This record gives sequence, C-alpha cells and structure tokens, in this order.
Amino acid sequence: MKIQSIRGFNDVLPADSALWQHLFDTSRALFEAYGYREMRIPVVEATALFKRAVGEVTDVVEKEMYAFEDRGGEHIALRPEFTAGVVRAGIEHGLFHNQQQRVWCAGPVFRYERPQAGRYRQFHQLNVEAYGIPGPDVDVELIAMTARLWKALGFRNLRLELNSLGGPETRTRYRSALIEFLQRYESSLDEDSKKRLLTNPLRVLDSKVPTTQSIVKDAPSILDYLDTDSAAHLDGLRQGLSDLSIEHHVNPRLVR
Repeated sequence: MKIQSIRGFNDVLPADSALWQHLFDTSRALFEAYGYREMRIPVVEATALFKRAVGEVTDVVEKEMYAFEDRGGEHIALRPEFTAGVVRAGIEHGLFHNQQQRVWCAGPVFRYERPQAGRYRQFHQLNVEAYGIPGPDVDVELIAMTARLWKALGFRNLRLELNSLGGPETRTRYRSALIEFLQRYESSLDEDSKKRLLTNPLRVLDSKVPTTQSIVKDAPSILDYLDTDSAAHLDGLRQGLSDLSIEHHVNPRLVR
C-alpha cells in the first residue's frame, strides 16, 4: 500500500519554506507596526459556532465544512475561517467590553471543496480583525495596511473593488427586491443559483455561470437601497482612500 498525502492537503518542502517564512515575517512586522497583536485560536471549534456566525444556508456550512462527531459525542468542526473563532475568544475572555482591539491570526483553514488549481482543502490565511472602532476610518486603515503588504511582497497592478452590504434594514429591503427580480428569470438560472434564490440570493450575484451572469447584470443595485448611515460610511471610506491616493472601484455585484 502506497501512503501519500490526502487529496487537497499539501506538504511544504524545505525548498519552499523560505517563501512561507518571508510571507509570515513581512506580514507580522507590518501588522505590529499598525498596532495589531497576534491571537492564536484553536483549529477545532464547536460546529454550532460556525453555523451561527457564518450562516446555516451558506455554502461554507452546507457543503464545505469538515464537521464530525468526536468520541465524546461533541459536534465539532475544523475551522473554515478565522472570524468566528476570534469573536468567540474575544467574548470568552472579555476582550471586547468597552475596549478597542486590533488582532491578527495566521494558519491553516479547511474546506471540503473539489481540489483544483489554486484551491485546496487545507489552505492558509492571514486574518486581521478590528473591534470597537466606529466609522469608516478603520476600514481605510485595514485597506491601506493591505496595500502596503502587497507592495512589500512585490505585487503590482492590482485592482481594488468595493461594495457595501449596508445594515440589516438595507439587506432586508434589497433581498426582497433581488428575489422579486430573480424570480422572473428562475427557469434560466443555473442549478446552484436556483437553490440559493430564497436562502442566500445575494450569492446569485456572484455566479460564474455565463447565462446567470447575463441575467444579474440587470439586477437592482444594493447601492440604491443603502440607508443613510451606510451610504455615509461608504462615502467616508472612499474619501479616506482617495486622501491616501489608493485607487478603487465600486462594484455593486461584490457580495463577499
């Protein structure tokens, strides 16, 4: 029997380790320069945490999580992203009460996707979180920091796209308008989009299927449904980026 790595899980061999170390060291130095502190959270969390935080009808929870029952009967999952675990840790250890927090994490995350070029079942993320800081300035800070990271790593000719999903009121009104629009073309949507139509309609905007793309190009824009505070936040973000000469483009079809 030939023993080899599980499909979608890859080794990092010594010849490549220097690249990983460079990425980690460069990122850590930049994050700490901006006042972000490292947090390390478990690879395994309660499955319910991700269902509550990410959403039971999302692709991550429905199809992509590595979730199972351990020997003690606990329902647990390999983390598919960092944010839910960071929030859990912050609440559990009292880090958010009347405090501002800037934290970062790095490490492997897991999703049961079909392995293909550039997409693996174990992959690695750098994650940055800021809490307790109102207004668009912290968004400007995060984007500016990321732009500096790309520059330090040698990336060029990148395109920054922005959108706003607004607050709960905005999302409720827009969701209704989007469903009403998509139902007119339901028979022409791809199968995944049909499944998402009533459960997660914004993801239909993200479809890569050409026929669905041709439909959603005429869909209502969420920018037309933004409440006053959300519109002001987006305007403030764009102004802050312009003040820093960071080129950006608004894309109302961007949903994640």
